[in-house]
Amino acid sequence: MSPESNCIDINADVGERTEALLDGSEERLLRVVTSANIACGGHAGNSDSMRSVVRLCQSLGVSIGAHPGYPDRQGFGRSRLNMPLSEIEVSLVEQISSLLEIASLCGANVHHVKPHGALYNAAASDNDLAATIARATAIVDRNLMLVGLAGSLMLDVWRDFGFSVIAEAFADRRYEADGTLRSRGLPGALIVDPLEAAAQVLLMVKERAVESFNGSTVQLSAQTICIHGDTSNAALIAGAVRRALERSGVVLRSF
Repeated sequence: MSPESNCIDINADVGERTEALLDGSEERLLRVVTSANIACGGHAGNSDSMRSVVRLCQSLGVSIGAHPGYPDRQGFGRSRLNMPLSEIEVSLVEQISSLLEIASLCGANVHHVKPHGALYNAAASDNDLAATIARATAIVDRNLMLVGLAGSLMLDVWRDFGFSVIAEAFADRRYEADGTLRSRGLPGALIVDPLEAAAQVLLMVKERAVESFNGSTVQLSAQTICIHGDTSNAALIAGAVRRALERSGVVLRSF
């Protein structure tokens, strides 16, 4: 591998569950990853949770990002909403701005934006929605990086808007043969075995490939690996992934 391909970021979607902050599982997860995507009021999160997670990230040296989604707390942002693009843009501006304001008050910087759930999945193949995310981010801070699905259309759209983009792959999700994520509503979509997740990540990082649900090989090139904070055993999965990468000589660092 080249020096560049020998480095990887591990990110986690966090700030989505109050109980994870209270029982310490959020902190255990953040101790393992190098970047965090903090829910900022759309699908989950509020000012108190954002502040708590920002401070945890500061104390642990974890890079901070915004994790906006559809304004759908009841459905956790996992279903595509029939909203005008203008309304989605307004909501995203509000969410990203909220985290930046709280981070600033804490003396921290926000480095990236990663859409959540159905918004992320839809934007991977929807030019207009991907462009809406770019416009909203630009209104807040054009220097923020955008994180999206490796090999997807949205990365190209964001590049056209002048953003630095980060290609992402997933430790705890299975892929379809076309490189998209297997729908959570289908059997086998989630990977909850830490060793299985670690093996998938090693293949992604060392071979730039992943085995799809039907057994075919999908080529992908990623700069960051995600572990969902609400996945069962998230901290254990993250720990197994980190150990496997470090034993293979991969350098872990935030993007």
